[in-house]
Amino acid sequence: MLPAPINLLVLLGATASGKTALAVQLARCLNGEIISADSRQVYRGMDLGTGKDLAEYAEVPYHLIDIAAPGSEYNLFQFQRDCFVAIEDICHRGRLPLLCGGTGMYLDAVLRGYRLVEVAENPELRATLADLSDAELRRRLQHLKPQLHNRTDLEDRERLVRAIEIATGEGSAPGATVPLPAINPVVFGLRWPREILRRRIARRLEQRFAAGMIDEVAQLHAAGISWEKLEFYGLEYRLIAQFLQGRFSRDELNQKLRSAIGQFAKRQETFFRRMEKQGIRIHWLAGGLDCHTHVNQVLELLQKN
Repeated sequence: MLPAPINLLVLLGATASGKTALAVQLARCLNGEIISADSRQVYRGMDLGTGKDLAEYAEVPYHLIDIAAPGSEYNLFQFQRDCFVAIEDICHRGRLPLLCGGTGMYLDAVLRGYRLVEVAENPELRATLADLSDAELRRRLQHLKPQLHNRTDLEDRERLVRAIEIATGEGSAPGATVPLPAINPVVFGLRWPREILRRRIARRLEQRFAAGMIDEVAQLHAAGISWEKLEFYGLEYRLIAQFLQGRFSRDELNQKLRSAIGQFAKRQETFFRRMEKQGIRIHWLAGGLDCHTHVNQVLELLQKN
């Protein structure tokens, strides 16, 4: 029996840590429904590259997966809004929302209630930014957002311009904001020793290659999504798009992806540590134990909260 005040369970962890399998088991035990906190799993048709693992959900309901068209841009404001709507809907039906994912900024926006406003495109601002170099754009964004949440905004020109646009719009927004729903979450994290996580990343990458991840990217491009837009989605999509354009070999693709995903996992873990420093209490679960053991650990900790 879940203590009454808790109305949100959160499960976070780096890529390939096994979050989905554990979230499904917890949802079954706790009459829950899963809300994805993954910035790319929102896009339809982007399945293998984002590691959706939809078969793992089976009968467990899930939310915020396959809700946006490929080629579109889904942002933090939309996620926070949609996530709170899902939380309220699930609670209203007498079930437990279980927020599961590895996009630290999405998780933090919900747990710490970021003040966000919807910012439309600003053609005049974009015109003033057009002649600036990438380095100048990075300096401008870091001036606007010294504690930048999403470091990937520094790696892509289109992301840089949009991030500056949002930061500028937020800075000029009125002080009043729409009240956010009250949440009383308990947060769990899956954590593995670094070397074991690297091996899990490599094994999962090979599984996705075998399942047709390169074909998925090729089909998205054939359906009308430009190479530039595919690269905007980062990691697998950026590097596979470059491979399909003949920029490097298949072996180089594998090496580059393993390295890039490993670096991404480090950034995820760094973000989770920052969340802890900023007051988010995370109950860490050791990777390598079976789901049944983890579920029992979670239930025991819930009884103590």
